[in-house]
Amino acid sequence: MSKSHRGTGIRSLPAHGRGTCPICGKKNIKVLYEQTIDEKTVQICKFCNANLKNKAKAAAPAAPAAEEAPAAE
Repeated sequence: MSKSHRGTGIRSLPAHGRGTCPICGKKNIKVLYEQTIDEKTVQICKFCNANLKNKAKAAAPAAPAAEEAPAAE
């Protein structure tokens, strides 16, 4: 059975959500993710979105693996 509902959210967008990613410069790629870059909100591709999130996660201070518990004496 066909899945006619797939992609209905981007059918109303210009060019069905496709364009040029401002970060990587790929053309005719789906640019569906909003990110604020240099005080501007831009639409970026899936790969650049994941890359930015991974960089932010790596830059965040790592939580201590175990909380410092008082030693039982």
